[in-house]
Amino acid sequence: MSLPGSPLATLVVGDGFIPADSYTTAFAAVPEAAGLVALRSVALPGTRAHQHELQQVMEREGANAVPAPAELLAAVPGAQALCLHFAPVGRAVLAAGTELRLVAVARSGLENVDVAEATRRGVAVVPAHGRNAGAVAELQLALMLAEARNVARADASVKSGGWRKDFPGARVEIAGRTVAMVGFGHVGQAFATRLSGFGCRLLAYDPYADAAALARCGVGRLDTLEQAFELGDFVVVQARHTPATERMISTAQLRLMRPHAYFINVARSRLVDEAALLAVLRDGAIAGAGVDVFDTEPLPPDSPWRGLDNTTLTTHFGGDTEDTNRISATLVAGAVLELARTGRVTGAVNAAGLGWA
Repeated sequence: MSLPGSPLATLVVGDGFIPADSYTTAFAAVPEAAGLVALRSVALPGTRAHQHELQQVMEREGANAVPAPAELLAAVPGAQALCLHFAPVGRAVLAAGTELRLVAVARSGLENVDVAEATRRGVAVVPAHGRNAGAVAELQLALMLAEARNVARADASVKSGGWRKDFPGARVEIAGRTVAMVGFGHVGQAFATRLSGFGCRLLAYDPYADAAALARCGVGRLDTLEQAFELGDFVVVQARHTPATERMISTAQLRLMRPHAYFINVARSRLVDEAALLAVLRDGAIAGAGVDVFDTEPLPPDSPWRGLDNTTLTTHFGGDTEDTNRISATLVAGAVLELARTGRVTGAVNAAGLGWA
């Protein structure tokens, strides 16, 4: 906690997705924040595309795989709280931030933070869980509609001078179908709520799902991962990527899907064996897929994904909405203010390592 009467020195790192102004607006919405927090800001260098590419490197290789920007290293000394989105917080940043007490990240994934090193230095790390749940849920629904009704393929045909009427896959309506979710957390609950008007049968495989949340959203619990693929007319991936879920979906599961079924992934590419998914799509073993996340991003020009006619592909923008940015900044500001008020943050992932648990 900062000294009595001394506001918590807070550094905000804006980037191409969540600018510094989003955080300052979130703090300004709390009347007491001016007396609790002293804000400074710095901008992460590079374009949005470049920043996203570096984040993909960190998702595969960790926070220390991307060198710390000089701008961040110069700004972090003296900061007690660090607010960021895609900025890398590896050993170099943590070493430079000798007074850091908190790293508040405006996303659920913490791949761009060296949590072990932060814990060793007594720095709390707090993610913004649920910040983009609504946005991701709505993109899942959009991809389901786009695939089942061939929206993107018809649009591409018209714009290229054609008037296509014949398409691959099953021309089905979502209403009344079985939607099987792999994972049921913040996104799953938002998705189930948005899908409720379609009258679908909703199922979920998630050993950790809260029974009350499932019941509240009208979702049946599945006992095995395989049941989701056997039963789903639409199989929607919503699980968190961890060592335990790495490539959890492969040939054995995908080949259980029926020919009219669609596969949707707006979560993490490494939950899925990408080669296995490409194979079932090439074979026409399933009707199609809607995919927002890939092992290599951006997709190279010769990527096999570009040649498929039974997929709708988006550019890993599931959570990229103005609403998500506002919610993310609000959650980050809340974590900083909690530290300023109490000296702790209940949502720290390393609370036990800091002796807070």
